[in-house]
Amino acid sequence: MKFNIPTMHGIIERRMLVNFRVRPDAVRPLLPECFHPKLVNGWAMAGICLIRLKDMRPHGFPAACGLTSENAAHRIAVEWDEAGTTREGVFIPRRDTSSTLQAFVGGRVFPGVHHAAEFTINEDDGAIRLEMCSHDGVASVKVQVCPAAQLPASSVFASVGEASEFFARGAVGYSATENPACCDGLELHTNGWQVEPLAVELVESSFFDDPSRFPVGEIHFDCALLMRNIPHEWRALPQIERHP
Repeated sequence: MKFNIPTMHGIIERRMLVNFRVRPDAVRPLLPECFHPKLVNGWAMAGICLIRLKDMRPHGFPAACGLTSENAAHRIAVEWDEAGTTREGVFIPRRDTSSTLQAFVGGRVFPGVHHAAEFTINEDDGAIRLEMCSHDGVASVKVQVCPAAQLPASSVFASVGEASEFFARGAVGYSATENPACCDGLELHTNGWQVEPLAVELVESSFFDDPSRFPVGEIHFDCALLMRNIPHEWRALPQIERHP
């Protein structure tokens, strides 16, 4: 049983969105029945959100009480029907965190199962190298990026602005839980939204590189975006049934 979760707020110190375009038929088996892929020019969009959260604490508490953590979320852009309205957001089959506390309370008193993981990050003159390995040995990520002037020419998005608008609309996230009948929900609220493009020199993901999930030719790197130093809030949402 979950308790009433207070609104949590803090600073998004660094958030990288590393995005892939995927054939819709490849992602449909990974989604609960209540969701269907949100498409861009015929492609489904999936990716890894690599986010450093600073001073996270319940609303009204001082920053000195806050928690700082590195986090990784593997996610897929989705749509679903809710009370006759089409909603959009992301489905998150896997979350990993450097925080022992988040790993303990995630899926129990806080929305979404969070797996404990080790993160190694190096940042130098705008370049970022991040490695993540989960303690259970299931998930790993390696990313090496540097600043860029524009998106790759192969991206499904025509501009940084178009990509920014697409991902801004995905502020609602539903995470896999230990209960196969439902998903936990969180909504991100930010005080401002500004992204810049990144050039990706290396990206490896045990989730997206798995050929049993994504056969060769079904998934391609698309683009990467960066946000920094954004005040934000996380608001818990009611659970959603996996089967409509």
